[in-house]
Amino acid sequence: MKVIKIKPQKGKIVNKKTLLATVDISQTKHMGYARCPNGKELTPFKFFNNGWGFNKFWERIMQFMKANDLSEIVVGIESTGSYGEPFIHYLNKRDVKIVQVNPVHTKRLKELNGNSPQKTDEKDPKVIADIIQLGHCLTVIIPEGEAAELRRLTQARERSMQRRTALFNQLHSLIAIIFPEFLKVMKNVKTKTNQYLLKQYPTPLDIVKCGHDSLILILKKVSRGKLGKDRADKLFKFAMGSVGVTEGSTSIVHEIRAILTQIEGENNFIDELEKEMVLNLEKISYSHNILSLKGIGTITAAGIIGEVADFKKFRTISEIEKLAGLDLYEISSGKHKGQRRISKRGRSLLRKLLFFAAINMVRSKGIMHERYQKMVERNMLRKKALVAISRDILALIFALVRDNSFYIKNYNQIHTLKNKIAA
Repeated sequence: MKVIKIKPQKGKIVNKKTLLATVDISQTKHMGYARCPNGKELTPFKFFNNGWGFNKFWERIMQFMKANDLSEIVVGIESTGSYGEPFIHYLNKRDVKIVQVNPVHTKRLKELNGNSPQKTDEKDPKVIADIIQLGHCLTVIIPEGEAAELRRLTQARERSMQRRTALFNQLHSLIAIIFPEFLKVMKNVKTKTNQYLLKQYPTPLDIVKCGHDSLILILKKVSRGKLGKDRADKLFKFAMGSVGVTEGSTSIVHEIRAILTQIEGENNFIDELEKEMVLNLEKISYSHNILSLKGIGTITAAGIIGEVADFKKFRTISEIEKLAGLDLYEISSGKHKGQRRISKRGRSLLRKLLFFAAINMVRSKGIMHERYQKMVERNMLRKKALVAISRDILALIFALVRDNSFYIKNYNQIHTLKNKIAA
């Protein structure tokens, strides 16, 4: 069996004058380590996840570098969560190149070293160093200024949307107990009309007490004329014969109203975040290049920039594809040729934003509609086709930013026609 990489691997970044320092990140104490090009090592040492600890790490690394007559430092870490961010920003203020390795690579190489899956604080930074020396690492791009704000805003918005989804799921469960017929008639509890009804008339008895004629007027007013007599007739009829549980319903009503209040709060918070995202997006010099792509709105563009950090710091599209986890690979064995798949070893939120952008662009009159239809006609699964479109969108964005240009629909056809006319 063989694994075929579709994109070339990034070259090695360690030379004869480079001190390779690595850190195993944890919540309270990190484990530092350093290695010279000739194999000489600095014994692994612990340092705290605070300013004093960071200074201790830097002092020991600098002393070791000077003692071995080296001129540059590469610091490598395993891709980590929030615990490592203060340390990364500390390093970013110093003359050092920061790289990261994939945790999957660390796990696999760890078992090769000594033929044991043993995990120790002293072993991990050495394994990270081995991976970097093999050239399997990516440069850490740290967002700054407006890009940093966009990343935080995008992530905060995503967390808020996840909380809101969980609240809607809880709401569905409670309604199914005291008024299951409501979901059959009104269907979507995310609309303002339905949320108003659930807050004011959450039980079948409340609907009946409201009265048929009053219910018609309420629906018309709250929905601004979209709903009227037909919907009110159905809801009132189901309320009259509802099989909803009445025992303990008072407590459920309290919870429903509390959940609706929380949903309203999340909606307001998301609105505030999106306003801030638009303001910060306007300060990004190349944002208008990205927005020239029909199908990418301000929120999506802000999210993509926040996740990438800075498109201008990437040299090739393959580097950004790796960041997004959209780089391709295939697994083949003998006569079997495997299908190309994306690695999914990157920023999941970036993939999500590109995927939803792809959905917008493949709709009728969308700029990717024709290309998408050709993929589907070749019996490509729709989801797989959308992933392929996501890759195309990322490549387009990279090209527009790199060339400081704007998207022109049917550019190749127009350019060919101009050349023919000129000839």
